[in-house]
Amino acid sequence: MWRNIICLGSALCLTLLTACSGPVTHIEAAKTDPTHSHETKASATKPSPAAQMEQLEQTLLERYGSESPHRWGEHFPGIIDRLPTKEKVIALTFDACGGKHGNGYDRELIDYLNKERIPATLFINSRWIEANPQTFMKLAHNPLFEIENHGTEHRPLSVTGRSAYGIGGTKNAAAVINEVLGNDQLITRLTGRKPKFFRTGTAFYDDVAVKLVYGLGEKPVNYDILGDAGATYNTRQVEQALLTAKPGSIVIMHMNQPSHDTAEGVIKSIPLLKKKGFRFVKLEDYLH
Repeated sequence: MWRNIICLGSALCLTLLTACSGPVTHIEAAKTDPTHSHETKASATKPSPAAQMEQLEQTLLERYGSESPHRWGEHFPGIIDRLPTKEKVIALTFDACGGKHGNGYDRELIDYLNKERIPATLFINSRWIEANPQTFMKLAHNPLFEIENHGTEHRPLSVTGRSAYGIGGTKNAAAVINEVLGNDQLITRLTGRKPKFFRTGTAFYDDVAVKLVYGLGEKPVNYDILGDAGATYNTRQVEQALLTAKPGSIVIMHMNQPSHDTAEGVIKSIPLLKKKGFRFVKLEDYLH
């Protein structure tokens, strides 16, 4: 499993760290009072981040490893589909899926967002990062964009191996953890920032996998507007989808298919949405 990563910020992780770290002691008191020597020793042997992560994974596996799922899909309680606000804001999210047919880069789209100063959240898969390292780092250093986790192998999150759109899901709870943490580790190492949100390959989860995502310190995010249907919509369809936005909408689109019509649809719809009084935000602006 992915061990070499700093401990994540979930409540479960914090509980675990509290249990593992030992009592806090005053150094000077320990020097003069022999009764505190055992506390100093405990502090000196505090588990490393890798050991803490290993313990967290073990705890999650013990808690959820044998649990059977009851839900499967893109939308059910626990998955975030909208921003919790009545303000006229829209979160544009773009997936970069990676792989043989998914390593492209829609430069026209990103250049337009830059030119118009439109913030967006980019869910990026590890395969895309490895195929586009320089472009990834430019995106990661651009304050307009928020980089989030789109998985390691771009698989649906399942504890039973369930598939979606012909893509095999993770086979068990351990595989779910690896799918989340593998790319989490890569993004954290390259950017110095730990992802806050996760979206699976295909956007499908089961309910046990959703619990594991939260346990690992990320929040599962999908959408309420299907913006480009896997980059298969034409320009008019993208525009029509975006114009259905409501306050707090999260739109899912793709930034890795430059030969398709996502960019053109976005370019046509954004001025119209602005005229309606909408503004554009990143997920982290409203999901704390």
